[in-house]
Amino acid sequence: MSEQQLPPTIDPTAAQRWHARTVDASPWLHEEIARRMQDRLQWMASKPANWCDWDPLNGGIEGHALVQQQFPEAASRIHETSSAGGQRRAQELFGKPWWSLGRWSGPSQQFGKPEDASVQMLWANMALHAAANPQALIGQWHKALAVGGYVMFSCLGPDTVREIHRLYADMGWPVPGHSMTDMHDWGDMLVHAGFAEPVMDMERITLTFATPERLLKELRELGRNLHPQRFGALRGRGFRQRLEKELAERLTDSAQGGQLAITFEIIYGHAFKPEPRVPVESHSAVSLQDMRAMLRKGRQ
Repeated sequence: MSEQQLPPTIDPTAAQRWHARTVDASPWLHEEIARRMQDRLQWMASKPANWCDWDPLNGGIEGHALVQQQFPEAASRIHETSSAGGQRRAQELFGKPWWSLGRWSGPSQQFGKPEDASVQMLWANMALHAAANPQALIGQWHKALAVGGYVMFSCLGPDTVREIHRLYADMGWPVPGHSMTDMHDWGDMLVHAGFAEPVMDMERITLTFATPERLLKELRELGRNLHPQRFGALRGRGFRQRLEKELAERLTDSAQGGQLAITFEIIYGHAFKPEPRVPVESHSAVSLQDMRAMLRKGRQ
């Protein structure tokens, strides 16, 4: 994907700073989505012999354990890309101490970036919507997967916090967040990266909050405004008071017991890595890895 094709409403520097933070706990919503995505693993016909959890600190610490329970005999790899501090935190949380019986008798567990074509399932929960170059990230997933392997992922969709976007527009304020990608566009990007048979699914979840303060706290834990045209200075106390007042007036829902209600659109997807194909051209280039895969298939 060229620079001209990058998501136009994500500031790459801001996205990198947000991604580089070290977290002690995954957001509650991410853990809930991990549970729902784990339930979708029953759709997959075969169990992987090994799998990779891509950025588990953000994606869900409890969610990682759920996938381990789903595939108790599968070797696992943890690839935390956020920062050096995040990598150390991941080893603290997921690493097995040397004296643990599971370290020596259970399935292997490794840390770091997976080798090319080495894993049969790649798990990536709630990562794509904050990536400055999502096509490049999808390409990394494709590169890590073995032929016949598959990716399972989730992310936020365009209708996420639509009520707050509408409020900001009505007030004439700069946008409160970057635009989210539609699930059909994610499917196109998967195919562009070389995946086959992408299956996309979507649901909307309504979250309720007792106060505007609690709502804003939850949103700060979930992400930041990565839009290049976001307000460039610190907001004053008067703005916060006005915002909380508008949230209380506009988002209070009698059907939700008088609590403040906002919408989150959740997109789920999975796709397989097919056998490599040689492009039919006068001069064709084939990677060594793809050539080996085609030769193995020929011998079979």
